[in-house]
Amino acid sequence: MDSATSDRAALQATADNGLKIVVVGGFGVGKTTMVRSVSEIRPLNTEETMTRAGEAVDHLDGVQSKTSTTVAFDFGRITLDARSVLYLFGAPGQERFWFLWDRLFSGTLGAVVLVDTRRLADSWYAIDRLEHHGTPFIVACNDFGGPLHTEQQIREALALSDDVPLVECDARDRSSSKYVLITLVEHLYALSRGTAGSAASVSSASATRPETAPEKTPEPTP
Repeated sequence: MDSATSDRAALQATADNGLKIVVVGGFGVGKTTMVRSVSEIRPLNTEETMTRAGEAVDHLDGVQSKTSTTVAFDFGRITLDARSVLYLFGAPGQERFWFLWDRLFSGTLGAVVLVDTRRLADSWYAIDRLEHHGTPFIVACNDFGGPLHTEQQIREALALSDDVPLVECDARDRSSSKYVLITLVEHLYALSRGTAGSAASVSSASATRPETAPEKTPEPTP
């Protein structure tokens, strides 16, 4: 199935300023879907069909219906202005591909930690590695229709400090995913200004309210 991004206008081939953001998280939390939903180009992805051979190493609890998986990274691009573009990288979620993460973090401005609230423990490694590298990040809870948790419960489960923005999103919805990225950019700006705490509370509310009707990107067919 062709991606919905294939109908978007062609972009200029070069840009003076390239900014990098990484989307990380556990296996099957929607990283590929988020990159696909916001990219202005046909996203590069390295998804491969899952086989029985991987059942022994990939934990499918909660994602039994998943039929493909990223084995390197996803890549998308967003134009910011005539001279600047945002490069968006989605990291693979399985433990056997974690060795790629440190290289993906190199040169990044910040990261989005995408989580499935049904499997919060799967996000611990991503947060640990980002903190180890000193990489600023926000946390976005992807909507899988699981049990509801309060913001405080999620913060306690992930040991998040109050100055890390926590937002809800639907990775299939382009406007929702865009607000997640906007929240990260606002957080990075607040950090540079020394006002991260106040920005976190503002972003938590604004990122969940898309201004336009949902524009969902369909999941790829196996």
